[in-house]
Amino acid sequence: IEALPVGQDYRDLQKLIPGVQYAEYSVRGPSAGGSGQDNVYLFDGVNVNLPLFGTLSAEPSSHDIDQVSIIKGGAKAIDFNRSAGFTINSVSKSGTDDFRGSVRYQVQTAGMTSDQKSESASQFEEDLDWTTVNLGGPIVHDKLFFYLSYYRPTVGRDNRSNVYGDVPDYDSTRDEYFGRLTFQPTPALLLHGSYRDSDRTAKNASIGGFEAATASVGDEATLKIAILEGTWTITGNSFLSFKYSDFENKTFSGPDTLFGFSPAGDGSLPLDIAALDQQGYFEVPTPISGQDAYNQFIAPYIQQYGYLDNGVRVGGGAVGGAPEIGRQNFYRESYQAGYDWLLGDDFTHEIHVGYQYFKDEEDLDRRSNGWGTISVPGGRVTTADGQPIYFLAEVLQTGVVNLPGGSVPVIHSEFESQNIEINDTMRWNDWTFNVGLLLSKDELFGQGLRPNSSNVSGYELCIDCKYKQYTVDFNDQIQPRLGVIWSYAPEGTVYANWARYNPAASSLPRAASWARNNAQILEAAFDQNGNLIDIEARASSSGKFFVPNMDPRTTDEYLIGTSRELAGNWSARLTGRYRRSYNFWEDTNNNARQFGNAPDYVDHELYIPELNDYRAEVGGSSYVIAELDFSFTKYYEAALEAEWRGRNAFFRGSYVWSHYYGNFDQDNTSTTFDFATFIGSSNIADGPGRQLWDLKYGNLNGDRRHQIKLYGYYSFRWDGSVGAFAIYQSGQPWEAWNVEVYRPYTSSTSDTIRFAESAGSRTSPDHYQLDLNYTQNFKFGGDRFNVQLRGDVFNVFDKQTGYHPQQRERLAS
Repeated sequence: IEALPVGQDYRDLQKLIPGVQYAEYSVRGPSAGGSGQDNVYLFDGVNVNLPLFGTLSAEPSSHDIDQVSIIKGGAKAIDFNRSAGFTINSVSKSGTDDFRGSVRYQVQTAGMTSDQKSESASQFEEDLDWTTVNLGGPIVHDKLFFYLSYYRPTVGRDNRSNVYGDVPDYDSTRDEYFGRLTFQPTPALLLHGSYRDSDRTAKNASIGGFEAATASVGDEATLKIAILEGTWTITGNSFLSFKYSDFENKTFSGPDTLFGFSPAGDGSLPLDIAALDQQGYFEVPTPISGQDAYNQFIAPYIQQYGYLDNGVRVGGGAVGGAPEIGRQNFYRESYQAGYDWLLGDDFTHEIHVGYQYFKDEEDLDRRSNGWGTISVPGGRVTTADGQPIYFLAEVLQTGVVNLPGGSVPVIHSEFESQNIEINDTMRWNDWTFNVGLLLSKDELFGQGLRPNSSNVSGYELCIDCKYKQYTVDFNDQIQPRLGVIWSYAPEGTVYANWARYNPAASSLPRAASWARNNAQILEAAFDQNGNLIDIEARASSSGKFFVPNMDPRTTDEYLIGTSRELAGNWSARLTGRYRRSYNFWEDTNNNARQFGNAPDYVDHELYIPELNDYRAEVGGSSYVIAELDFSFTKYYEAALEAEWRGRNAFFRGSYVWSHYYGNFDQDNTSTTFDFATFIGSSNIADGPGRQLWDLKYGNLNGDRRHQIKLYGYYSFRWDGSVGAFAIYQSGQPWEAWNVEVYRPYTSSTSDTIRFAESAGSRTSPDHYQLDLNYTQNFKFGGDRFNVQLRGDVFNVFDKQTGYHPQQRERLAS
């Protein structure tokens, strides 16, 4: 990997995995037989997925990695593998009996990057650099060792501009410290302890092409990972292992322009209409043909806050400060232990048993900056009692003072899991058999209710209370692992494997929590002078009940293959894989199966017949969490991989044909692909036009029918090397969206994921790319010291293939 053109982040390693799509996503992971939220990312065996969301959290780097391993399929009941995608694990560097250290500085100036082919109205030039320092060695020879590192990437953008003119320079700085101690007090006992502390701050980010500079957003993120692990060799044939980890990922996103007041719900704080850019995020209105009175009312505000277009002030932009202040903190604490022993002589058993407990938590606090988002209805709409509304503010309830019911607490959510695994790897002559079983129990906890057995719903309201939403027991998550390998010759094998996975990631602890009832958006209505005339909750997401006795989401996988060492330092592998995922959970209308276009093959009953009785007691949504009827995805894969190793060179190539299709596309739930959508509470199945029978069957977003990856390096006699990575892959499936197709069934105006044609009916252009690297080493001091110059060129042919098509048919027309 050192000799290849690979970036600095942990996610950059993923492009080397055969069959895994190449994507420019910065949040979402690549698809590999599952969605981009199905992969599992591990640091030293510690899950660093974003709790409840399944994406790769923060921005872990790769400079401390000593070893990396990837499991795409054929898992054993070892390491608690429940991934419906791939699992990538890494082992961090450790100190040794020799002192070793390095200092590295890398830079990528704006002049090194080609012009971006983008229609964005915001333009900038970007400079990046990375500083890495590490040192390892002995504290007590043969007993105690240390490894320390420091990492500092920075990003700067200048010469930024949009329709409002110059924009402040963007600046992002991250400081990451890592320390690891390795202690071997006796030959039988080995201990590792490590701590990672990363702190990133950014200023003047997220300024849109039609926003004033004051609307910029800054953000902060901290990542702390503490690990204590060890192994105790009890006998020559058995050992005990344990691991404790504590994960904390705190994030803050807030306006760079903060207003020093909180909105009031009792009318004591009017809206200052003379300084709307000091009241919140003000959306500058635009004239409407034929609305003379309205156009006359908004004209002064366009003149005051509009941007210049050919010397004339126009509306459609936004001024003021960003509307929302958000804190979102994630935590994961994990304990696990295992015992392994080897039995037998001619017929051996490698037996493993393990237990794991982990708890994922999220604390969410969102409030408005000033009056939040301010718009100008200009008297065209009225309150319920007929008063004209001239200004309207959308504010988060958590930030409003003097409201009935008092303040709203931070929303707390939890996901607890226990996992038990038993595995036996048996070897006899040329045969290896694997028999394993993973059992899992998951419990989901929300906030806002407490048990009350006298109520029909079984609950009563309690704004600060934690309550259990749902339990998926051990007997519902039995995950067998069966495999066989026949070593028919010293240089060749044939193998087959069957495995079942019940993925652990779920966003439902928050998405279905009753606490969401207490974080609604309030609409504050004002008259023409800025006086508050009404404030009420806008319809939004709220707490949801779970349908009883649901089957957990399940993935069944079948794998066959053969590997062979060939003449001339070549080796090759041929594999076939099939995956089927089913029993997807999602929030949906309680009466969804009674919609006018619901097919005959679904049950036309209510998901929860007593839901109205429950809501009469504790409120909540008309939606429920249900196991969607006949939801599924299928993935077929045929892969050929070849590798050649020489004394000074290495080459690996792969061709993968795959087909990923079904009717449930977790990667295609919104107008934006690259984000961490709710798992279990997305737009899927939300009303008519979004149900699985609404043209959802077809090729899924992550389908890449053909993919070729070639990479390798050659080392020269003069301590230099050249490396290359090349990829070709098929385009991305997509389809047109148009709500008018479903007009007989809905009054909605939203086109989002309302398919006008079968899923994946169209395909974006194919993508190819070549990356190059040259590395030159200068050794001196008897090879004790080395100076290295390294140059990487990514995307040599400047192939900028679009990966985010505009799917709304009416907008395109």
